[in-house]
Amino acid sequence: MGKPDQHILLLFLDGVGIGKKDYDWNPFFKYGFKTFTDIFGTSPHLENQSLSNGKIFLSGIDASMGIEGLPQSGTGQTSIFCGVKAPQIIKQHFGPFPYSTLIPIIKQQNIFKYFLDKNENVTFANAYPQVFFDYINSGKKRLSVTTLSCNLNGMRLNGYDDVVKGEALTAEINNARWNTKLGYDLPVITAKHAAENLLNISYKNSFTAFEYFLTDHLGHGRYDEDTEATFKILDEFLFTIFTQFDEEKLSIILCSDHGNVEDLSVKTHTKNPSLLITAGYKAQKISESISDLSDIKTAIIKNLC
Repeated sequence: MGKPDQHILLLFLDGVGIGKKDYDWNPFFKYGFKTFTDIFGTSPHLENQSLSNGKIFLSGIDASMGIEGLPQSGTGQTSIFCGVKAPQIIKQHFGPFPYSTLIPIIKQQNIFKYFLDKNENVTFANAYPQVFFDYINSGKKRLSVTTLSCNLNGMRLNGYDDVVKGEALTAEINNARWNTKLGYDLPVITAKHAAENLLNISYKNSFTAFEYFLTDHLGHGRYDEDTEATFKILDEFLFTIFTQFDEEKLSIILCSDHGNVEDLSVKTHTKNPSLLITAGYKAQKISESISDLSDIKTAIIKNLC
């Protein structure tokens, strides 16, 4: 049984693995990452994948699930959010969007639906710009696993007004790219402020998810802004969450679908273990029960619900 009045925050970072201790190509070492160094005393690498400060637990987990080739987002994210070994189902890694035969599984088995079926408050904390709503209103459905899960189950998606009210976050955390790339006039906030907003959102819902995909874009070399500055924003955001959350109320599971950004010497995904961090109620037990991506949903439900 879960702890009474327990809230759950699932932080999904796209394309973050545990790589080599490399100060040239691993940005977590090159730029420093206080979410690792200040909380755990060091940064994880392939020779030191399991870290803990006694309350927060970090480890590397398998993203390949017995299938050869480089893990991909479509199958990796389906595995995380639906609790299935998606690459084994379709006999390959596939992405960035989910393979067509996985869509019925996503509709029926995604973790949002689990809480919706229990009539509990659920939210996907990401906000979408108007251009996205124009896209889906045109009938196009090429969506990521998270967005597709919400769409197939009738969940309301957040927009501009929700960001203004502090009830949703833009994907880049601080609102800046909505202004520079999409023509909005949002207040640019600090990563700390955004983290505090997400914590407040989490305390109002049984289950909250937030997706950050710029790490994957950086790993692919598709991001046109300063890598170090982007990492500093993410670091401040995560550091605030893990040092300010109320451990009596909130459990946090941070995970990723495959390796990528931890090795900037290549512009492809990697076979490195995916990053997992757990904090809050039963954090150690949850961490120890997850060996690959497909275990995440089950571990959350079994230990926290």
